[in-house]
Amino acid sequence: MDRETAKPSVDSLPGPLARDRVDHHRSFSAPSTYVYDFVWDVSAPATGPFCTDADGNVLLDFTSHVGAAPLGYNNPELLERASEFELIDPLKIAGQDFYTTAGDPRDPDFPGPAELMERLTEISPDRMDTVFLSNSGAEAVENALKICYDRTAGKYGITFEGAFHGRTLGALSLNRSKEIYRRQFPEIPSIHDAPYCRDGACTPATCDCGFFAGDSSTLRRMLDPERGHVNADEVAYLIMEPVQGEGGYNVPSDSFLEEIAAICAERDLLLIADEIQSGLGRTGEFWASDGMTIEPDVICAAKGARVGATISSREIFPGEKSRLSSTWGAGDVVASMQGALTIDVIRDQGLLSNATERGEQATEELADAALDNVIDIRGKGLMIAVEFDTKQRRDAVLDAALQRGLLTLGCGYKAIRMLPPMDVREREISMAVELLADAVEAVA
Repeated sequence: MDRETAKPSVDSLPGPLARDRVDHHRSFSAPSTYVYDFVWDVSAPATGPFCTDADGNVLLDFTSHVGAAPLGYNNPELLERASEFELIDPLKIAGQDFYTTAGDPRDPDFPGPAELMERLTEISPDRMDTVFLSNSGAEAVENALKICYDRTAGKYGITFEGAFHGRTLGALSLNRSKEIYRRQFPEIPSIHDAPYCRDGACTPATCDCGFFAGDSSTLRRMLDPERGHVNADEVAYLIMEPVQGEGGYNVPSDSFLEEIAAICAERDLLLIADEIQSGLGRTGEFWASDGMTIEPDVICAAKGARVGATISSREIFPGEKSRLSSTWGAGDVVASMQGALTIDVIRDQGLLSNATERGEQATEELADAALDNVIDIRGKGLMIAVEFDTKQRRDAVLDAALQRGLLTLGCGYKAIRMLPPMDVREREISMAVELLADAVEAVA
């Protein structure tokens, strides 16, 4: 498959072979989200954002596997670097609680867990010098909570409306995106929430999301020592997504972020930034919070990092042995190598600036397309959302786009999200916008 000339080509979705594969998969699997019935043929041609399904349909994938494939399919630079290393067995070894080596740690033959941790500290704020590896984003969040509870001995946690932080029981307690995620599951007690800014241009005077009201913010009133209902001295952490993912790709305003930063400084609160979807360059910075007023004390990473990672300072991490531990944490040698090499490719190929430029192109072309029944186009870098007037229309456009060969995802209540690979090209952005515009017109 030649990326320069590739284009979507669809007969029908899902086709007969895809339906058979879906039926076979579901005959063994527990019910889950099932993002779409597209079935990727891993043995068929694929490059960049282009991939082939079980029936030979070629699709333009603007989901990057929900951000977990940041370099798209068969990135040649990543594959070339990975091919230099001979694979070994066992591949699945403990990445956090056992030591590995492949020669000189300053120039290893094979980048592993230690090299991934080193790279994560290099791209994080200077004060963040310590990493705990795990297997998923939810585990990264769980460990962020644990180190904050340990550091502060506090009992309260503060999350935000629309938040999604994972599906383990602790992370579920923080979710405020969909009720079904938490229904009838036990939760961590003493979790409070505040409104999340949904207007990137709002001010305290124009805010309509509920965060600012009257003479202050809901968070400030919540923590007020005289009229509040939460003792700030007993707050273990405040956790937020710098750009909300599942909740709708909401990019908060400067006023919102400045208030969060001010309150955290005044009340000495630990701030956890969940960068599982927004991190590793997706927004044009290695971390979305890099370009914001807030200064996280802890960063949670996964997806693009290929493993879970909780990043903070040695001061915040527990110093006591066995307080944290993970026998299998990030134990897949190939995953750790992929994470380290992914960071290298992003740096060496200038993909942060590409994310900014192509993101601006996408939002401009979407706006110029004047899509019917679209009420908002927003995003940061290559986190792009198109919001419709109704959920029914959004769902219909998702399906119509799929039938035309464009893979996208829903987010929030009635928005479509687009996550192309970090090295997406100008031609591919324009192609995706044209396909989405055609789908919108067909639905309208």
